[in-house]
Amino acid sequence: MDPILYNFPSALIVFVLFVAIVIGIEVGYRLGRWAQRLLVEPTKSQINAIQASMLALLALILGFTFSLSLQRYDDRANAVVDEANAIGTTYLRTDLLPHSVRADVKKLLHEYVDLRVEAGSVSLDQKDERYSTLVKSEAISAELWQISAEVAAEDGGPVTSGLYITALNEMIDSFGTRAAIINRCVPELVILLLMITFVLTGVMIGYANGVEDHRPSIAAHIMALLIVLLVFIIIDLDRPRRGLIQTPQKNLIYLQSTMEAGESANVKDV
Repeated sequence: MDPILYNFPSALIVFVLFVAIVIGIEVGYRLGRWAQRLLVEPTKSQINAIQASMLALLALILGFTFSLSLQRYDDRANAVVDEANAIGTTYLRTDLLPHSVRADVKKLLHEYVDLRVEAGSVSLDQKDERYSTLVKSEAISAELWQISAEVAAEDGGPVTSGLYITALNEMIDSFGTRAAIINRCVPELVILLLMITFVLTGVMIGYANGVEDHRPSIAAHIMALLIVLLVFIIIDLDRPRRGLIQTPQKNLIYLQSTMEAGESANVKDV
């Protein structure tokens, strides 16, 4: 099942979260004002200790969630590099194939690179476009594998078709790896836990201030704003094809331009 939060813009999520925090602080403050006359001094000290503990817990969850999202971002970036290298190696080794199929294979690889670059701009919530791109990529992979099987049956040389088949196999594997990594997001339950902890911490901050009979300072709201911005970065990192921080595609784009330049040079030579 697709994450529910992914269907909403990141800016909307953090805006609602910030409003919830501000409301939580105000509600906590009013509750604290109401309860202050009923509480004794030891209880007030305990409330301050609980507030500090909740802030520490919030910091722990923030650090853990940020680490998860950043690790997944790095994995996606590395997957793009690995796939670009695998396709590039396969493209170079097409020169080991017989002349009868070499041009067709290079053309298919060029189409394949175009699809993989296009896939980098298709968001996960664009299901139809994403499915279409994946199907076309798999169809080209199957066609390339069929050609390599026929060449291997005729040639079978480990230094010629064998090297090309090895590179093609790595290219197909890199496709599967990248497709799997792109779907790895921070578990939505962790994001929700972070948000709930954030709101409850805001309520506790307001409550502790209400018990002491003074309104929460501007510093508390600034802290809430900074944490909301960090939550925005966490969510944005977890949306590699939708947010402001997107997975870099420069390796595939460079490979695409290199292949286009090589084909243009071949046409001029002819």
